[in-house]
Amino acid sequence: MGGCFSDVKGGQQAVGTGGSSALGAAAQQEANDAVGYLVHSRGLRGLFTTLELSLSASKLRDLDVLSKSDPLAVLHLKRTDGILEELGRTEVIMNNLSPTWITKFAINYQFEIVQHLVIQVYDVDTKYHNTPVKTINLNEQDYLGEASCVLSEIVTRSSRSLTLTLQQKRGHSSVRLGTITVHAEEPVSSRNAFEITFRCSKLENKDVFSKSDPFLQISKAVESGITVPVCKTEVVNNDLNPIWKPVTLRMQQLGSKENPLIIECFDFNANGKHEQLGTLQTSVADLEKLAWERRGANFYAQSHHGAKKMLKGQLFVDNFIEKFQYSFLDYISSGFELNFMVAIDFTASNGDPRRTTSLHFIDPSGRLNSYQQAILGVGEVLQFYDSDKHFPAWGFGGRISHGSVSHCFNLNGSPGESEVSGIEGIMAAYAMALHNVALAGPTLFGPVICKAAEIAARSLSNGQNKYYVLLIITDGVITDLQKTVDAIVRASDLPMSILIVGVGGADYTEMEFLDADNGKRLESSTGRIATRDIVQFVPMRNLQGNQVSLAQSLLEELPVQFLSYMWSRDIKPFSLPS
Repeated sequence: MGGCFSDVKGGQQAVGTGGSSALGAAAQQEANDAVGYLVHSRGLRGLFTTLELSLSASKLRDLDVLSKSDPLAVLHLKRTDGILEELGRTEVIMNNLSPTWITKFAINYQFEIVQHLVIQVYDVDTKYHNTPVKTINLNEQDYLGEASCVLSEIVTRSSRSLTLTLQQKRGHSSVRLGTITVHAEEPVSSRNAFEITFRCSKLENKDVFSKSDPFLQISKAVESGITVPVCKTEVVNNDLNPIWKPVTLRMQQLGSKENPLIIECFDFNANGKHEQLGTLQTSVADLEKLAWERRGANFYAQSHHGAKKMLKGQLFVDNFIEKFQYSFLDYISSGFELNFMVAIDFTASNGDPRRTTSLHFIDPSGRLNSYQQAILGVGEVLQFYDSDKHFPAWGFGGRISHGSVSHCFNLNGSPGESEVSGIEGIMAAYAMALHNVALAGPTLFGPVICKAAEIAARSLSNGQNKYYVLLIITDGVITDLQKTVDAIVRASDLPMSILIVGVGGADYTEMEFLDADNGKRLESSTGRIATRDIVQFVPMRNLQGNQVSLAQSLLEELPVQFLSYMWSRDIKPFSLPS
């Protein structure tokens, strides 16, 4: 889903409309989260889910003579450069080899990043028992062992708990060091949402031959002092007393009911230069109060000199409902899975794989080419969300053994089975295909999208709990644009998202069109509009020198696309969150 800020007139989406139905809620959710483009341009990333981690241990080593060990646990986040960043320390529990620590650790779970955790356990010397844990010199304590895991391994378990065997710092130890268990909890408040119905009265008329066409934009204030849009209503045509469809604001977006919000009312103009009809500062708590008291709040206009002028136009809250919405982690921990699929471009424009200038050249020194980087970057994240780790892998645009060009062939060379085992299986099948497939063309996306959609559709009939993520890596401009659009529109009804990576220096204007960043959903050749926006496109060249990884850029919107599918069909997690 592209973060769109183009508005569509005539009762259509501004960035999306909302309703009280499941489908309306999903559409509004897309609207609420379709702020990525503007947010990213201001140097901010996507929304986080804050988790609380708690620790317990069992059968720790006893290093004391007259009593038992006095354990302290230290939680670290391992950075990409290998450095351990300390997130916090537990309290010291006296004389206990199977402690359950009270201290909780807050951590921002980010789906699109592999977050490596390292837990170290120490037996604290008696002389430090009255010392604040933050100031304890760990080098002077007895080391009891450490364990490591990835945060995704915890949240994908139904219990959201993971038990690890403690080891020495270097590899496995023959000594039994005990175990440590990590448990993750998602605050209940993160699932709260507010469905709000707005209307206005006595708005200013900015049009000459008709009345204003108003819409609302809701933004939140952040610590840096800027405002970040979180929601837009639809445009109501020719009306100075508009009533909008309900919008949904999630607590996860807002932080709290008291956090300041800015509501701006605009008169829509097709050229994108919308005229402001007024602005006001409020909060969710204030909006709830307006609903209870059945009164309006006046808009203000700000002069060039900074002075505020109260306007006649008022904002009313006709309906305010606080409700519960399942989170992404509710689905994942209850057994829903993400299934990774890959399609690789074997067209001749990539260059002869035997030459170092080729995009397909495999460096004997181990340096990854762009295709390998994309497979590894995305696959390393998604592999934790699939239990069997069997991934379909295809090629397109290549001449296979019998001499014909295929636009969807199994990467492993098998005539019937497209799945390979693990990310290493994809990498091996890709390397093997470069020796067995002649690069050809043209560049067609339609066949591989249709193949992936067949698998997603089949899973529905079998009652499976999978959501499919197709990664297409290409170096060129597609030549079947309309057929690709038709395939994407059909796939928008399925549990499926499409990630497209552009490698090399081609003109990717058409890819941007598929990403629907202009705020308008794709339309098929028969006039059908896509149910959801399911495409995310990233040109790899745009990430050069950027601290944001390819996987982050591709995957940060995937949880929203996943949720939009689940909510639109009123699909609930298999078990209720505890």
